[in-house]
Amino acid sequence: MNRDANSRSALLALARTRRTQRALAHAFLHRYAPIPTLRTSLGFMTSTARIATDEPELESHAMTLLGYAATEGVVYVVEELGLGEEPILYRLFLRGAREGHLVPVTTSSPTRIGELARTLQALPSVAHEAWMLSTRVIQRRALRGTVPGTATEAATPIRKFALQLVVEPVSGHGPSGKTTVTAFLRPEATLVDAWALPEGRGAIARIRYTGIPSGLGQTKDTVVLLTDL
Repeated sequence: MNRDANSRSALLALARTRRTQRALAHAFLHRYAPIPTLRTSLGFMTSTARIATDEPELESHAMTLLGYAATEGVVYVVEELGLGEEPILYRLFLRGAREGHLVPVTTSSPTRIGELARTLQALPSVAHEAWMLSTRVIQRRALRGTVPGTATEAATPIRKFALQLVVEPVSGHGPSGKTTVTAFLRPEATLVDAWALPEGRGAIARIRYTGIPSGLGQTKDTVVLLTDL
């Protein structure tokens, strides 16, 4: 006689009995509740919304490639913030431990950016239709924001996503890359530009997504390094 097998069977039977008891108790407590509909089951998507204010909406943040610095092994990128704010200068590392990382340098004046641009090598634009963009929501969250200008400063929920962006060649052969960004309101993104790196080292893609939770949602840009794996 295998007592271990009998003990295991008894424990499994007890666990099933307890689960059944809990399920019956839960059903009894909620016996008068309405049957859930598709709308209530997708409550997260339907109960979170945009931020609507009477104040001027923020402008979209656009990125442009400033140029390639061969000695540093980086590509300089400028992000324009609009509304009279100083642009942000980034380095996109093409090699080393930081390969593929977009690292902010500092806010910089247009004059300094212009001086730096004269020392950099321009990158040729290529057809971005040669690549396809796929997105994947890694994490969903709902943030609580306030609507200024109201008597009660009522909190309005905002949808927030950790959105993975994957760029792959349409032909199946060629450089590819991926990154993850923080998107708001809706997990949408578009591949808008691509540039070739010197000596066939790969390419850089510019992607636009909803990254500013203001009004109907303003767009932000990011750049992704595409390399041969």
